[in-house]
Amino acid sequence: MLEIHCYHFSFFFFFFISRKMLPHIPCILSALHVILLFSATQFSITAEATRALEQTQLHFHVANSTCEGTLYPDLCVSTLTSFPDLTSKNLPQMICSVVNHTIYEVTLSSSNCSSLRKKLPSLNKLEQRALDDCLDLFDETVEELKTTVADLCQSTIGPKRYHDSQTLLSGAMTNLYTCLDGFAYSKGHVREKIEEGLMEISHLVSNSLAMLKKVPEKKKQLKNEIFPEYGKMKDGFPSWVTPKDRKLLQAQVNETKFDLVVAKDGSGNFTTIGEAVAAAPNSSATRFVIHIKAGAYFENVEVIRRKTNLMWVGDGIGKTVVKASRNVVDGWTTFQSATVAVVGDGFIAKGVTFENSAGPSKHQAVALRNGADFSAFYQCSFVAYQDTLYVHSLRQFYRECDVYGTVDFIFGNAAAVLQNCNLYARKPNKNQRNLFTAQGREDPNQSTGISIINCKVAAAADLIPVKSEFRNYLGRPWKMYSRTVFLNSLMEDLIEPAGWLEWNGTFALDTLYYGEYNNRGPGANTSGRVTWPGYRVITNSTEASQFTVQNFIQGNEWLNSYGIPFFSDLT
Repeated sequence: MLEIHCYHFSFFFFFFISRKMLPHIPCILSALHVILLFSATQFSITAEATRALEQTQLHFHVANSTCEGTLYPDLCVSTLTSFPDLTSKNLPQMICSVVNHTIYEVTLSSSNCSSLRKKLPSLNKLEQRALDDCLDLFDETVEELKTTVADLCQSTIGPKRYHDSQTLLSGAMTNLYTCLDGFAYSKGHVREKIEEGLMEISHLVSNSLAMLKKVPEKKKQLKNEIFPEYGKMKDGFPSWVTPKDRKLLQAQVNETKFDLVVAKDGSGNFTTIGEAVAAAPNSSATRFVIHIKAGAYFENVEVIRRKTNLMWVGDGIGKTVVKASRNVVDGWTTFQSATVAVVGDGFIAKGVTFENSAGPSKHQAVALRNGADFSAFYQCSFVAYQDTLYVHSLRQFYRECDVYGTVDFIFGNAAAVLQNCNLYARKPNKNQRNLFTAQGREDPNQSTGISIINCKVAAAADLIPVKSEFRNYLGRPWKMYSRTVFLNSLMEDLIEPAGWLEWNGTFALDTLYYGEYNNRGPGANTSGRVTWPGYRVITNSTEASQFTVQNFIQGNEWLNSYGIPFFSDLT
């Protein structure tokens, strides 16, 4: 019926036109053309709108799906949806885009800190130094994030790139919190001016870490593996120690060929360590060895990022000593208080004592701050009181070293393994307690922690006569996701039955990871240990092996070349 009606309509329409409207046919046809064109345009616009809506829906669907499991999903979705080509990216490329955006935000924060440094002339010395820390840390962060982008933008993401990216993102986040920590004892308002921006950057990095865990190209891990970043071990060393470096470390001093010699008596190339470090080549791809002859070197030394693959060889613990006394009470940040600070990747030290002589009344006073990836210390000692060994960030290994201190004397947020070391609690000030560790993991996706394997936990000579007057604990949670394990270690009787101490009330007690496995000695009895949700007595070797050099810091991939003896598993 519709076709008949249409036919009749057409017939009468044209009949009517033919008799009455012939002079106006051009105008009518023109009007009909406009109507038809408008209808077609409307149809086209509607189709385009539909496609745009579908594309937008897909855009948001991809963003929401990718952001599942992140700690800050709203920020994650808003960040991803700001990328116009999101649906054409694979997951590593999405993470690259987020990290590139994060780099931009870090540069803005750096500019903000520079402006504050200039605009606020009334800043006290501590605030000025804290801002200086932030600027240095931002520079480090940008470099770490750029390296991450370079790794993740490759066509394939193998185990090495995956773990390198995880390590560098973890380090970048640690840098941000270290910046804020510098204002802990400041009475001004500088922290308030930068904190909001830094927290957003930290959340961006957290989201990147969470998304990275979804990258399918990563190496198959052990069930519940905690520390895969450290890598495999070979002959007792992480594999990132090359055979050549291993020979250097195991050789006698008189058998080693040195590139430079430091000697107090003028018999070397330089009389200070700082001069020798400055003379070392920048961005070296090969090992550069500096012999530091016996003597006490009173100086603060920094091995900056450009000084890569540097090695210090001393004449032995207590013989070659680098010593200074910066501390928080005298107006230094904890970060800047270090006698020696190392950031250049691939750093190795053998036979050197690092000391901060400030004393227990000066509170935080660091002997060594280490933020160098693939760094190793062999037969060294670290001597101070509070905050002796600052394992700041990235992958680190310590073998046959002695660490002396009182409060939180091994602390930081690196992926650090201490193997066959001696940890000595010293006599603290009255009313102080000794704490061997204070690990600083801020985020559950960070690949960080302190793993203490086959070490001795004991009292130093000055504590032994008064041991009963002070309480001694294995550690306390400095940050929310603090993670520390003691494996196959000897614990003397100074350790309190509870083993561990709260930081502040219930803070972090259900989010930390503290574990003990197969330890021995009178201090190793776990029957009276804390009952926090995050504490566990590890009862099987599979869980314990997650914290070894092989699985924690990928040691088999770098330590083999360093010449330091190590074991890759639990023994």
